[in-house]
Amino acid sequence: MRIMSTGHAGLMVETKAGSVLCDPWFNAAFYGSWFPFPDNSGLDPSVLGKADYLYVSHLHRDHFDPDWLRRHMSKRATVLLPDYPVPDLRDALEDLGFRSFVQTRADEVTELDSGLRVMISTVASPADGEIGDSSIALDDGTVRIFNQNDARPVDNGPIEEFGPFSGHFLQYSGAIWFPMVYEFPERMKSTLGRRKRRNGMERALHYINQYQAEHVFPFAGPPCFLDDDLFHMNDFGNADDNSFPDQMAFLEFLSEQGYSNGHLFLPGTAVELDRDGSCTIEQVPQEVIDDIYLDRKGYLERYQARSRPVLNAERASWPKDTSDLLGQLTAWIEPLLARADHICAGVNGRVLFEILPDGENQEEEKEHIVFDFLDRRVRRWTGEECRYTFRIARPLVEDLVRGQEQDWVNHLFLSCRFAAHRRGPYNEYIFSFLQAMSPRRLEYVERYYAEQNGADTLARAGDYVVQRHCPHLGADLERFGVVKDGVLTCQLHGWEFDLATGTCLTTDDRKLHSKYDPAPAESGLPSIPVLHKSAADNRSTA
Repeated sequence: MRIMSTGHAGLMVETKAGSVLCDPWFNAAFYGSWFPFPDNSGLDPSVLGKADYLYVSHLHRDHFDPDWLRRHMSKRATVLLPDYPVPDLRDALEDLGFRSFVQTRADEVTELDSGLRVMISTVASPADGEIGDSSIALDDGTVRIFNQNDARPVDNGPIEEFGPFSGHFLQYSGAIWFPMVYEFPERMKSTLGRRKRRNGMERALHYINQYQAEHVFPFAGPPCFLDDDLFHMNDFGNADDNSFPDQMAFLEFLSEQGYSNGHLFLPGTAVELDRDGSCTIEQVPQEVIDDIYLDRKGYLERYQARSRPVLNAERASWPKDTSDLLGQLTAWIEPLLARADHICAGVNGRVLFEILPDGENQEEEKEHIVFDFLDRRVRRWTGEECRYTFRIARPLVEDLVRGQEQDWVNHLFLSCRFAAHRRGPYNEYIFSFLQAMSPRRLEYVERYYAEQNGADTLARAGDYVVQRHCPHLGADLERFGVVKDGVLTCQLHGWEFDLATGTCLTTDDRKLHSKYDPAPAESGLPSIPVLHKSAADNRSTA
């Protein structure tokens, strides 16, 4: 098996049973904030785009690069889909022209027509990716590898059973805006950054010990920041309080812990793994390595100069005019707040968005808009205390609102193009809401918290007691379900279930918990509407 780094979390895996391209990323992401590091623009897209299979682990834009996929990836490739609670990844790939999909099941082995065995493990808490992150294990009959990328598996058993692994490819460096954007004292920022850096490397070491692969290849970060406003965030000198250590720093950390099986894995590096445990490395030239690591700041300044047209085009694409943000946000967000019972209870406060004029329109006044999770309203700020304050340039907010971007965490916060202040500890419910601002995503997140809080209830469907939430995408069946002729239909997505057996009549991959339990109307359970036949219906079917 031959595996080549395509940069960041990207792999080109070539086997006797076909080739798999994983997470190709080449274009600047998150409002032009992130660039692949080191620069991978020299790789030939015509070779990569011919892979037999495509695997995109999740929708974060440093893994899902729609522009590159649209231009360079063969649409004849078969997409290996993770088992996610919402179909956003498939929808996005279909929009790009892909039509051949293999829908895998979490932690279950799938044997492809080519003979390649794959297992995709998913994690799907609100904090994972864009409502989901995943890793993939591959077996060509000779060698098995585990591409963990930046996922954090919680069920190790199936992955260990798929092994043993010849190669383990994993992230070791953070991908987060904390603590850099927070208005903390510098000493506190330094302490938090040092902790973040160490925790990321120790977490990677934990996974290395867990899966015991013969060879370890650190990758999937960090990116670099080439915009003038963000350039200072790069780790120029291996600073121990910078959250973004590079591969050299992690390999040194591994060596300090007594490990000698870690390998430098840069864009263009290729490794050949064999069943006897051997590892042959085709490394990029030493002068390329020296150029990257001996003068980091100089390397990034040259990279920045080459990327200046991209940076200028990105800023030029941001909206220049203004609109009624409060009116648009009220119409969009308030209906979501009305349905966000668990999130509103978890936030138990207010979030302030301080919208700043951009550099060209400094005569504009700031606008202060509150998401009030107590009263479930969007309104002007009147000076009351807020748990979080986010300060964001108006063009970015205009862009998010006009496109009704459902995930501000992915599109804005990862860009680090904002400042933040908070009162009290971190509140995950706020960020869960800000990455689930659509009815479909919010339904899933609410269900997740209901299950975590032990509040996921049953519901009555005529003479049956059933689970309250659809087993497909988590829709609330009290709101979206209807029963007729012994069949429960989820009207949000059209799934139909036979109440007597729980079998899904639409697909064969999900089952509804259903128990025959006739009881009086006053059972204390939420009730799913039942449509009874009329007399005319009875006569017509007699």
